[in-house]
Amino acid sequence: MAGIYIHIPFCRQACHYCDFHFSTSIALKAKMVSMICKELVFQKNYFGKNTSIKTIYFGGGTPSLLSSSELSAILDTISLHYRLDLEEMTIETNPDDLSHEKLKALKALGFDRLSIGIQSFSDEVLRFYNRTHTAKESLHSIEEARKTGFDKLSIDLMYGFPAGDHQLWEHDLKQAIQLAPGHISSYCLTVEADTALGKWVQKGTFNPASEDFSADQFELMQKRLEDAGYIQYEISNFGKPGAFALHNSNYWKGIPYLGIGPSAHSFDGTSRQHNLANNPKYIKALENDSIPFEKDILSQDDLLNEYLLTALRTIWGVDLHKIKQQFGVDIMQTKGTLIERFRKEKLVEADADHLRLTKQGKLLADYIAGKLFV
Repeated sequence: MAGIYIHIPFCRQACHYCDFHFSTSIALKAKMVSMICKELVFQKNYFGKNTSIKTIYFGGGTPSLLSSSELSAILDTISLHYRLDLEEMTIETNPDDLSHEKLKALKALGFDRLSIGIQSFSDEVLRFYNRTHTAKESLHSIEEARKTGFDKLSIDLMYGFPAGDHQLWEHDLKQAIQLAPGHISSYCLTVEADTALGKWVQKGTFNPASEDFSADQFELMQKRLEDAGYIQYEISNFGKPGAFALHNSNYWKGIPYLGIGPSAHSFDGTSRQHNLANNPKYIKALENDSIPFEKDILSQDDLLNEYLLTALRTIWGVDLHKIKQQFGVDIMQTKGTLIERFRKEKLVEADADHLRLTKQGKLLADYIAGKLFV
């Protein structure tokens, strides 16, 4: 089994916090779609003949900017050249893109899951983030999506907006719980150098929230969402039972995936590759029948460390038998003293089969994983 990720590198405008690869110029959109289809054909043997595609995910950027015919061209190419046994097909969307007509078109194309980039239900916060939609449009988009028959809905929220108290975040959580989507992803507002926020920090015109403030909001989110019946199955992801994201879960479980489009990453089980993050150069390379990517062959230590980093973030935790069989490492023995210390500090819990983070440990996930690296 495997998944395909399609990166659509276009947005209407730049959010002040975003450092993902995208362009606000859509002049190359039609050509980009053509080259994405060409890359899909070139990569048709990436997984081998007997591998079935279980999930497809359109991300970006803003893939909902593509027309029905452009989305159809990509999906038709996948259908023609890959063995499909689909269990989930997701597209990332913005609330202001989700008109009734757009939703009907997405449904007709076969998408069964929407990931809606809401970020906040406060117009004040949305303006600060430079989002293109309003809180009212967010509410309307979810209502329309349900009317159109989309049962699998995920919304994105962002915590860590600097404020005097947690009132705005409480409002966002309350609104999200009332809307009751099956899935909620939530990420901390971080300052990246090559963004508007990063430049404001350098100039001294913006002060980000403290780590303690953001940690308090993370813990508040854990409590509110778990009380509402959501399961924190990954540090940034909460789902109702049966509503976990299959595509992203496969990332964390180390299942192979193919990334298509500029800046997209791929993993075949032993190596990673990433495409050039430049739209014109990506297009030019494919016009010349070349895929512009760099490849890294992963050592056994690399693979083990990646598994520790991703598995620890999940509700399933580290499978102790798997790493013993696959890597020949008994981590409870080689890192036993450290694990016992983390256990006494109530950061991890372990049984005969798995090592998992506690609720408190999730705040320190990357630190703990780094200490366990070989």
